[in-house]
Amino acid sequence: MTTISEAVTPEHIMQVGLGFWGSKTLLSAVEMEVFTELAKQPGTLQDLKRRLRLHDRAARDFLDALVALGFLQRSDGVYHNTPSTDTFLDKRKPSYLGGILEMANHRLFRFWNDLTEALRAGKPQNEVKSGGEPFFVALYADPGRLQGFLRAMTGLSHGANRAIAAKFPWSKYQRFVDVGTAQGDLAVQVALAHPHLSGIGFDLPEVASIFGEYASQTGVSERVRFVAGDFFTDPLPVGDVVMMGHILHDWDLDQKKQLIRKAWDALPSGGALIVYESIIDDDRTRNAFGLLMSLNMLIETPGGFDYTGADCIGWMKQVGFKDGYIEPLAGPDSMVVGIK
Repeated sequence: MTTISEAVTPEHIMQVGLGFWGSKTLLSAVEMEVFTELAKQPGTLQDLKRRLRLHDRAARDFLDALVALGFLQRSDGVYHNTPSTDTFLDKRKPSYLGGILEMANHRLFRFWNDLTEALRAGKPQNEVKSGGEPFFVALYADPGRLQGFLRAMTGLSHGANRAIAAKFPWSKYQRFVDVGTAQGDLAVQVALAHPHLSGIGFDLPEVASIFGEYASQTGVSERVRFVAGDFFTDPLPVGDVVMMGHILHDWDLDQKKQLIRKAWDALPSGGALIVYESIIDDDRTRNAFGLLMSLNMLIETPGGFDYTGADCIGWMKQVGFKDGYIEPLAGPDSMVVGIK
């Protein structure tokens, strides 16, 4: 018989294997607006059963599970948000990023049930599988849904956007272009941190009003403007720095290289391309989020995948960039910078 060492335990296996328990508990809490309610006013068990319409059998275990998972605090029988859930999961705050979790709850959770099929077939498992429209086609056709999604992307990317504004040597440059700008938070953070800069947010026409409103609210509309276009069919606007945040991983290798080539064409000699997302570490052993994001691209796209910094620098050099480097940003995100 095999003897199992006392130092070897199944704890990690069980935590990951049954991780969907905790995930769905959080996603249901977001769906029920638990954190928004508690941001208005903390509450006791009896109070929250009424406010959240929870059944007697479920209420205590649900709320205490959120405490044990680190999403709520309980003191003298009163439940409160944690600092992070109060900041990021209160729908009334501009920092709310629950829209991404709402999408995960309503869409991705069930699509990931078919990961095994995706791993064997190499094909998307989302709406396209059953003949529906691709996610982004449907999203851009619904203005209200699009605005909520882009606002959620701002919350998700805000820390990395601020890090790019702080870490990149912007004093060397005058003009930037943010490709696939969405609501425009990357362009806004760069402009706020560097008053000498002017910039362009480039995205599909449906984004124009959302971008314009955000640029106006943040006080940068005189220096940051929107240009409508499709980054595959239209040339990119010219600038000293081209930025692509959470863009390249949506596409297959040829499309990735096409976008990098278009950035090279839009830059002067000495100009820079900044690519950022959850860049996988070169050893492919540490950034689990980036690797899981790549599996999510398998679920969601025909050919998209995430990649290492070394991969990206290699593609940049293939199209003519003379140098490149990788720099960590916030959380799992890093930027890859190529110099023309």
